[in-house]
Amino acid sequence: MMMRNRIAAVSYLNTIPFIYGIEHAGAGLHAELLLSPPRGCAEALRDGKADLALIPVAAIPGISDLRIVTPYCIGASGPVRTVVLASADPLENVDTVYLDSHSLTSVRLVRLLAAKLWKREFRWRELDDFSVLDDPKPRTGYVIIGDKVFAREAAFRYRYDLAEQWRLLTGLPFVFAAWVARGGVPEVTVDSLTEALAYGTAHIDEAIRRYGYGDRPYARDYLTRNIDFVFDEQKRRAMELYWEEGLRIEPPINPG
Repeated sequence: MMMRNRIAAVSYLNTIPFIYGIEHAGAGLHAELLLSPPRGCAEALRDGKADLALIPVAAIPGISDLRIVTPYCIGASGPVRTVVLASADPLENVDTVYLDSHSLTSVRLVRLLAAKLWKREFRWRELDDFSVLDDPKPRTGYVIIGDKVFAREAAFRYRYDLAEQWRLLTGLPFVFAAWVARGGVPEVTVDSLTEALAYGTAHIDEAIRRYGYGDRPYARDYLTRNIDFVFDEQKRRAMELYWEEGLRIEPPINPG
């Protein structure tokens, strides 16, 4: 019986080209797809429930026996749109920031930006009840990621795009998630995954239609202008700088 490769990937619009490629050009992968928010992908890999995964870059150094594979990632060379600090007030008037519980990478990124770029200290709180976004508090910022940004962004007067802010700080693009494999995954499997991802990113329009985004005018613009799927040398340097600077910053969460 052919063993199936368990592949964990993020369940957001930004990954549908990858999913499309795996489902339509990944016959050699024999893939069992596991879709979840970013933190769930890292947990699946850490817990041995996945062999390959697209995981947040913040999680990579904390999981043993991993290697980064494929020249593909979820990155941004400019504004990413779906990773923002949103507020009803300008940044200089914000004193409390709620942090999206779905993303370790963005949580650490905003803390790094606060220290290095904005020169601000905030009270940090966890955002796990997203209904609070329907009635945002004054002097409060909310780090929100993924597809929920599309539904929420118009409700906030001020939105600070974290990829754009990172570029202001460093002059570099940003990598939010990279493909990794556990030790023992054969190169032929990695090659099959790379071919599937290449196919998917070359068929973005088909992926948009296949997964029900055809009636959403922002989808194509987002996937072709905001998301940069190529994991090149600049993004590798950016990721290593983020690890060096950002992984030392673990924001305390104030209860209440």
